Amino acid sequence: MISRISNYVSRYLTEGHSRTLKAKKNIVGLFSLRALSTIVSFLLVPLTLNYLNPTRYGIWLTLTSMITWITVLDVGLGAGLRNKFTEAVARGETELARSYVSTSYAFISLVIALAMLAFLAINPMLHWATLLNSPIEMEAELSSLAGIVFTFFCLRLVFGLIGTILTADQRPAMNNLLEVLTNVFSLLVIYIMTKTVQSSLFWVGFVISSATVLVPLVANFWFFNGKYARYIPSFRYVKFSYVRELMSLGVQFFIIQMAALFIFSTSNFIITQFYGPAEVTPFNIAFKYFGIMLSVFLMILTPFWSAYTEALVKGDREWIERTNRKLKNIWYLMVLAVIAMVLIADRVYALWVGNEIHVPYSLSVTMALYILIISWCSIFSFFVNSAGKLRLQLWAAVIIAIENVALSVMFAKSHTWGSTGVILSTCIALFPSCFLWPIQMKKLLRGTATGIWAK
Repeated sequence: MISRISNYVSRYLTEGHSRTLKAKKNIVGLFSLRALSTIVSFLLVPLTLNYLNPTRYGIWLTLTSMITWITVLDVGLGAGLRNKFTEAVARGETELARSYVSTSYAFISLVIALAMLAFLAINPMLHWATLLNSPIEMEAELSSLAGIVFTFFCLRLVFGLIGTILTADQRPAMNNLLEVLTNVFSLLVIYIMTKTVQSSLFWVGFVISSATVLVPLVANFWFFNGKYARYIPSFRYVKFSYVRELMSLGVQFFIIQMAALFIFSTSNFIITQFYGPAEVTPFNIAFKYFGIMLSVFLMILTPFWSAYTEALVKGDREWIERTNRKLKNIWYLMVLAVIAMVLIADRVYALWVGNEIHVPYSLSVTMALYILIISWCSIFSFFVNSAGKLRLQLWAAVIIAIENVALSVMFAKSHTWGSTGVILSTCIALFPSCFLWPIQMKKLLRGTATGIWAK
């Protein structure tokens, strides 16, 4: 039996198209790392929850979801770099690839520096206790915490570009390793804090935020002095004339990212305002639980973004269609797995975070539906993104964002749906995309895309 399994794994990793083999090896690596990351992440939730309390933990989740808005400060340059870097490497244009890298680092560093100065100037005037629907006596702590978290998130945008380069080079497993190391570092330090330091929301925020910078910072030194030495950022290779080239695609990614961030980050804020920060905790526990399947599926998809770009450059349509069929078959299996997760959800929550946190069954069902919708759409949007045909996705994202918030507020005001209504609103807003992206992909592959479908 062991011999058969070994032979199967060997054939799986050595047979097939070279592009597919590279993707397979990354998928295996991603699965191994994601398993470890999931374990660490799951351990981190009850540890942090018990160290703080449901209300303070909800405040932390809401604050971070608001501050993640700064990720749009790269104005889509990271996404543009991902595609342009892949294209340059596929053509063997090393100097051009290095210029793309150098320009991206320089431009984002400039934008981030201006953003940090602006935030530090206005932060003293913001009333964080009011924004987070928190006790007024937490105002000073929350203001200091917001400043620290914002600063570290800004720095992560710059140093995190190494992850973009790894993914563009079809090495997403290595990028995922950085996430694992970040979570392990956070888990170890917070565990030590539970034994040595009195409960402190500020220090939890400091530890978790600093870990997201420290790990990619070390990774930058490691890779640019090793495998990617030929692409190391240099002032000599900075060409701001390339910013427009990167952003011609990147600006569309930027708008889509802003809309997506608006869709997904407003949920915590709306729940906090209508139901209080404590209600954010069960919402995020359900999301983290069902998010396991989304993470698994995205691990499978991630290597194919850059692989699709390479295949398009080389005109390998047959490989793209064959790969897409296999991905859809995997999604059908995922549906069965998610249904099983719904059936055992209550028992898992009890074992994981105890009986003090109640996650409504309706929330679990709706969250499962949300995960399936996102996964299905991702099968096709990854290809559309790799092709750089983003105009339809751009307009759809804006409309979905507006619709989602309007429905979320309407359901929240009724006070009958609770946090279930917030995620149900997102499902309703996203549902038309389940049909739009498959149609666009088919049109692009058949060469029949015109108008907005081809832009």
